[in-house]
Amino acid sequence: MIDSLWGAVESGMLYAFMALGVYITFRILDFPDLTVDGSFTTGAAIAAVMITHGYSPVLASLSGFAGGVAAGTCTGLLHTKGKINGLMSGILMMIALYSINVRILGKPNVSVYGLNTIFTSVKPLVLIPIVVIIVLALLGRFLYSDLGLALRATGDNDRMIRSFGANTDLTKIIGISLANGLVALSGALIAQHSSFADLSGGVGMIVIGLASVIIGEAVFGAKNVIHHIISVVLGSIIYRVVVALALRVEWLEASDMKLITAIIVIVALVLPSTRRVMKQKKMAKKRSAEILTMGQEKSRGGEL
Repeated sequence: MIDSLWGAVESGMLYAFMALGVYITFRILDFPDLTVDGSFTTGAAIAAVMITHGYSPVLASLSGFAGGVAAGTCTGLLHTKGKINGLMSGILMMIALYSINVRILGKPNVSVYGLNTIFTSVKPLVLIPIVVIIVLALLGRFLYSDLGLALRATGDNDRMIRSFGANTDLTKIIGISLANGLVALSGALIAQHSSFADLSGGVGMIVIGLASVIIGEAVFGAKNVIHHIISVVLGSIIYRVVVALALRVEWLEASDMKLITAIIVIVALVLPSTRRVMKQKKMAKKRSAEILTMGQEKSRGGEL
C-alpha cells in the first residue's frame, strides 16, 4: 500500500510537467491545445530512441523537450499565421504527430529496460522533486518577466495588449511552444521512469492535464501565478494518488482508468460551482434574516 502511494507521488510529480503545459495553454493563453496528446508521445519517443542508441539520458530528455517545442511552434504557426481555428490547429498537429511518432519509434513501443536512464544513478524520489523545483523556479521567473507578463496579458485581453504595440502572434507561439515542450519533457521522463515508450502513451493526456489543473484550483485555490503553478503540481500528485487508491478497489480494473479520470474531472468541476451556490444561498439567507430583523426593529420603533 505504502509503496503504491509513493509510486503515485512519483508519477504525479512527473506528470506535473504535462499539467503545467496544459495550464499555460488553457489557463494563461485561453487556447484549447489538443497537441498535447501527440507531443507527450513525441518526447517519450525521442528520449527512448536516443537512449537505445547510447546517448546521454540528460541529452535525450532535453531533446524530447526540444521536440515538444517544435510541435508547439507548428501549432502556433498554424493558428497565428495560417489563421486556422485554435482547436483545429491542435487537432491537425495531433494527427500529424501520430505519423511522426511512428517514424521516430519505428515500431509500436521501444523498451529502455536495463539501459542507462536519468534515474539509474539517482533514486526517483530524490531526483524528481529537485527537477520539479528547478522547473517551477524557472517557469515562475519567466512568467514574471516582461515576456511572461505579455504572455499573460495576451491570454487576458489580446486586443488590449496589441494596442500597446505587443506582438501577440509571437507571444502565442512562444506560449504554445513552451507548453508543449513541458508536455514532451514529461513524456521523456515518464518513458525513462516506466522503462518504455509506447505509441499510444499520449492518448487522453489532455484530460489528465486538465484534471490536475482543476483539482489543484479546487483544493488550493489560486491567489497569484506562483501559487497557481504550485497548486497545479499538487493537483497532479493528488490525482495520481486518487487513481492509485481507486485501482485498489477489488471490482475496478486497470482498464477502468479512463472512467476514473472522467469521474474525477466531473467531481472537480462540479465541486467549486456547488460550493459557490451554497455560499450564495447562505449569504442570501443571512441577508434576508438581517432585512427581517431591521423590519421588525422599525415596526417596534413605530409602535413606540
